[in-house]
Amino acid sequence: MTKRMNPIVDFVFKRIFGTEENKDLLLSFLNATLKPEEGSQLKEITLVDPHINADQVGDKASILDVRAKTKTGEQINIEVQLHNKYDMEKRSLYYWAKMYEGQLAEGEPYRDLKKTVTISIIDFEYLPTDSYHSVFRLREDEEGFVLTDDLEIHFLELPKVAGVHQETSDLLVKWMLFLKAESKTKLEELAMSEPTIRKAVNVLEFLNQDKEARKLYEMREMALKDEANMIQGAKEEGKAEVARKMLAKGMDVSLIVELTGLSVEEIEKLKQQIH
Repeated sequence: MTKRMNPIVDFVFKRIFGTEENKDLLLSFLNATLKPEEGSQLKEITLVDPHINADQVGDKASILDVRAKTKTGEQINIEVQLHNKYDMEKRSLYYWAKMYEGQLAEGEPYRDLKKTVTISIIDFEYLPTDSYHSVFRLREDEEGFVLTDDLEIHFLELPKVAGVHQETSDLLVKWMLFLKAESKTKLEELAMSEPTIRKAVNVLEFLNQDKEARKLYEMREMALKDEANMIQGAKEEGKAEVARKMLAKGMDVSLIVELTGLSVEEIEKLKQQIH
């Protein structure tokens, strides 16, 4: 049996939410996430760079985010992350800043800047909260008023949605459960409960059966695994360097184990290399 594609892989996510024929799915997801006031729901959206080519898919450094503009010019960026790249809060703020600054050509007034929203969907726990959905804005410390609503950053942590009552009517929870895609049975249950999710499940099923999409998916999975291995390798090398310095200062092996997370065997091997 062919393994089901993972909707949280950015290539698949973009094929489901970032194409012209599926803009209704994107609108449903955005309204569920942004939770606008009644009567202010998004009804139109313009996709920015909806195209995917094979060179992007195979390049581990490429970014396959879903970007869109609202009718009033507000900018929205959605990124998905399978693995913790660390410093996610700085990464999200950096992407927000690039999008915000990129709106103006030289000489244009600041008043033309439009609200910019970033949504990070992550398949790991990151923030020190039990909430699966965290929203950040620019608020004054004591009185809590918002300086400007131009900055809005969302984190959706998929592992944390497991603790939510599964029979909820909250559409965002349903979308997050779809992205987790834990089983065919769960996807069928979600499809029965919401028409837009039914369409998303059908799109995912079509991609699963499409040979070209499967080929690109496997290329993308390989590229993302290579990237994750590079990050982990750099992290381990950093630990090793710290351990070498601690050994050089004569620190106890048990303390080095506690502070670096390396095993006794790994530290003994480093000790031998030093000597």
